[in-house]
Order: sequence, then C-alpha cells, then structure tokens
Amino acid sequence: MDQLGALLPILLIAAAFWLLIVRPQRARSAAARAVQSKLEVGKRVMTTAGLFGTVVAVTDDQVELEIAPGVVVTYVAAAVAKVIEEPVTPGTQGELPSSSSGDDTPEA
Repeated sequence: MDQLGALLPILLIAAAFWLLIVRPQRARSAAARAVQSKLEVGKRVMTTAGLFGTVVAVTDDQVELEIAPGVVVTYVAAAVAKVIEEPVTPGTQGELPSSSSGDDTPEA
C-alpha cells in the first residue's frame, strides 16, 4: 500500500500531461489533416499568416496560391489554416467593398 501511495503522484502527473498536452495536439493534427484534404484547385484559402488566396495548383506537400491577378506564390500545404467555403465569383477576387456614401473623398 505504501508503494501505491508513492506512485500515485506520478500517475496523476502522467494523466494530467496526457489530458492537457497529448489529447489537444491530436485534435489539432486531425483538424490540420482535414483542412489539407480539402485543398482543391479553385478553392479560396487563408494561410496561417493571414494571407488569402485562391488555389491554382496542389502537389504532395505544396500549394500554389494566386493572391492577386497574375501573382502566384508557393506555400507548404501545412501553412494553410482554413479553406473558405464561399464561392469566389469572377471579377470580385481581391476587391474591397465599396463605400456606402458614394463619394470617394476622404473625411476630415
């Protein structure tokens, strides 16, 4: 019984480590794999750096993103944080929403 009392703190630390470190990391890895499996040409994505682009090519571990018309950058596929499910309509990629006031003069 005395030996069980000595092992109990070590077992509690191991259980806490598993609950606080290992389990959440597995969930994050599964979520990252799910995002990478959704990568397809034409999908709109956001990278971990916050850059938005449209996928133009996907290889094993790389993805090419068009971030502006004619500007293509290459990223590691793991750097894609999420796939944006909204369809991109032609002519609206990279455009900012127009102001509601109608005039383009800056306010003072």
